[in-house]
Amino acid sequence: MSSVQVTPMTPVVKRLLITIFACWFVLQVVLERVLKVNISSWLILHPDHVIEKFWVWQLVTYMFFHATTSLHIVFNGIMLWFFGSELEKHWGGKFFTVYYFVCGIGAALVYCFGVSIYAAVTGARTPLLIPILGASGALFGLLVAYGMVFADRVIYFWGLFPMKAKYFAMLAAAIDFSSLLTTGFAGSEVAYLAHLGGALVGFLFLMGHARWKLSQNKAKLKKKSSSLRLVVDNEKLRKEEDGPKYWN
Repeated sequence: MSSVQVTPMTPVVKRLLITIFACWFVLQVVLERVLKVNISSWLILHPDHVIEKFWVWQLVTYMFFHATTSLHIVFNGIMLWFFGSELEKHWGGKFFTVYYFVCGIGAALVYCFGVSIYAAVTGARTPLLIPILGASGALFGLLVAYGMVFADRVIYFWGLFPMKAKYFAMLAAAIDFSSLLTTGFAGSEVAYLAHLGGALVGFLFLMGHARWKLSQNKAKLKKKSSSLRLVVDNEKLRKEEDGPKYWN
């Protein structure tokens, strides 16, 4: 069992963090809070705008905005550095980037789908009108990936209780699921459904990718095997008893 270590910040993670903090300071602090320019209504995720007006860019841009009155951006930044750098180092920058945005966009889609179903069933539109922002959906995807790739690494829950990464990921998902059932869609400032959506999309993406890689390897092996030919030199076999030869 190996304990987790702090990994130096990797290139893609560094660029993501710079972009996130730049958006927070320039767009949210300077333009919105100081100069009173309305930016968030266009760029954070409004489920009703995505569903009814097709403002699909919000499925991406919402990940770069965070609450300005809390440590939301600090915690998310630490989580991105902590889990993201390890995964980028393991996977490489290209796959890590694809996975990060798949989880973030997937989290937004799951959230929009969930609140639209809730509104259709109950008649309550309130969850559709509540905007969400932050990279937490993508980060929960990273957490799931970390628990799968580095399953036996030790993480200290609340900084005190050591547990394997796979159990830490399961516990985090269980806590969010319990919180969602307790508070509902509109009963908390935290978008638990988006967290769970990112975790679910990340898990399905990795499982699907693993199956695709396995099928690719099988296809290559089958192709390689089909290229084998049996060459028999009957004349030589009559002279020598050393059997047929194979070549590839």
